[in-house]
Order: sequence, then structure tokens, then C-alpha cells
Amino acid sequence: MARPTVRVDAVLVQAVIAGALSFAHLHDLAAAAGQDGWKAWAYPVSVDLLLVAAWRRLRTDGPSRLAWCWFVTALVASLGANVATAGLLDLDDVPAWLRILVAAWPALAFMGGTLLAHSVGDRVPVPPAPAAPAPAPDIEPEPVPVAEPEQAPVAAAEEAAALPATPAPPVPAALVDHARKVAADHQARTGFPIDTDTLRTRLGVPPQLADAIAAQLA
Repeated sequence: MARPTVRVDAVLVQAVIAGALSFAHLHDLAAAAGQDGWKAWAYPVSVDLLLVAAWRRLRTDGPSRLAWCWFVTALVASLGANVATAGLLDLDDVPAWLRILVAAWPALAFMGGTLLAHSVGDRVPVPPAPAAPAPAPDIEPEPVPVAEPEQAPVAAAEEAAALPATPAPPVPAALVDHARKVAADHQARTGFPIDTDTLRTRLGVPPQLADAIAAQLA
């Protein structure tokens, strides 16, 4: 059975070293500012946790002013402790303003962690989807007026007049009743009586039959 090989991740080792050094610097600064005992060890934990919480909020919910504000705050606190303990600050005589900042950090970190955990990100709201348009009412379209045929030459008219008149075709009573309803509906909508061409278009009958129906409706 082959033994599992242990691979050392250089990035992880570097992160552990950097975290340990930053942890120690924060502890030394808190102890120099009068926070002795377990309190000095709690300060670096508080700073690092706030930094991680803000970064996680940025990764999960996207960029927001709240997450960036607390991420920069925790980063400044960590970097400030690293720089202050590099010999630029006399740890045996810490100034009063630094003691005030160190003493105020727990309340500040508590407020930041609470806001990161329980507030909604200020992302741009998604506009609501447009409502579906209401269906158009079922309105019967107006009949298209039939263009009047051009007048035939006089000779053709005289020839047609000389022909014997064709008798009107018989009209069923049911078709006459239906034509009366169509005519009444047309006059109710338009205010004018229906003409023969419109009646023929609405009924779909030949011209001669439409003339016979119109004669019975008159």
C-alpha cells in the first residue's frame, strides 16, 4: 500500500508565518497600551477576525461600501501595529491617543462584526420585470369599404341594359334574420344603416343575393 505523500504549500506556509508575526505585533502593541494578560492576546484575534469577515463579505455578496469600510479599518489596525512595533514607537511610553484607540477597539470591532453579519448589502436593486400587457378586447374589425367600380363605357352600359333582367334569387328566411342582426349591429356601432356592399362582405354572399337581402331589409 503506497503511503500518501505530504506536499508543502509555500503559500500556506507564508500565510502562517505572516499571520504569526502580525499576531505578535498586535499583542505587543496592546500590552504596551495597558492591555495586559489575556486581553492583550484577544486584540490580534479581534483584528484578524474582522479582517476575514469583511473579506468574506466581499467575496460572497460582491463589492459594497460597508464591507470595504470595515476591511480597510481592520487592515489599517493590523498594518499600524506592525509599523508601530518596528522601532518607530517607544513601547515603554505609549502616547495617550494610542491608548485611547486601543481601548476603543473592542466596541468598534463589535459594531463592525454585527453590521457585517446582520445587514443587507447595498447592491444595486434589480428592476422588476415588466408586467405582461393586458389582452386586447375582442373587437370586431370595421369592414373595409369596397372601392366603387369605375364606370363602364356608355356602350357597355347600353348593352347591359338591353339584356333581360335576371330574376332575384330566393333568400332563405334564416339568412334574412341573420342579415337583420348584422345590420342592427352595424347601425348600433356606426350610427348609419348598412349598405349593400358592406352587407355582402359581412355575410360572404354573391352580389345578386346581397341585393335581394338588402331589398327585404329595406
